[in-house]
Amino acid sequence: MSKMSVADAAEHFGVSREAIHNRIRRGSLESVMEDGVKLVIVDAIKSVKPRVQTRKTTPGSNDRYYKFLEEQNTQLQAKVEKLEDETRTLRDQKEQMLIDERIMIEQIYKDKDEQLKNILNTFKEQFMLSSPAPVREEEHLEAEIELTPKEKEEEKLISLKKYLKENGYSEKKKQKILNRFKKYENIDRRVIKIGKKFYLDLVQYSYDELLK
Repeated sequence: MSKMSVADAAEHFGVSREAIHNRIRRGSLESVMEDGVKLVIVDAIKSVKPRVQTRKTTPGSNDRYYKFLEEQNTQLQAKVEKLEDETRTLRDQKEQMLIDERIMIEQIYKDKDEQLKNILNTFKEQFMLSSPAPVREEEHLEAEIELTPKEKEEEKLISLKKYLKENGYSEKKKQKILNRFKKYENIDRRVIKIGKKFYLDLVQYSYDELLK
């Protein structure tokens, strides 16, 4: 009676190691332990070798099988094309829904703007109807407050800045004249300063040497 390892037995008889272990667990095979290694008794496992079953096929059966596969393939292809068409249709419908929704929103805002414009026009018309009539120029002149002596004095003056602008002085020349007026501000009575602006009294004085 000879012995061999589980691996050797599985390789020798063409079965898996798990098949040998299953037979040992079920008790249909005998085994012993030697030096911590499980060994299978060869005489007891002669029946382990599997029988190879061969399936006889005929040319006719092969043709039917291939035809069946082709039919299945054709059906699957048709289903795929149908699903693709449905997906394309759903995508087109979704895009159209988004376009319609955008147009609807734009129309809503347009209508709101039109309503707001009408409301503002209505308020404007009511305000114009309730506002007092404009005062005629003759009435305004009659109600004009009499000017003070200082205001009358300022009325006949012209600002230096306005005079230089109206007479086409260059920026460089303007700055030079302005510096000259600042220099004579407190020593020449012709140099009139009100607030931070210089004024000219062309009726009473001549400024030829200051404006050259």
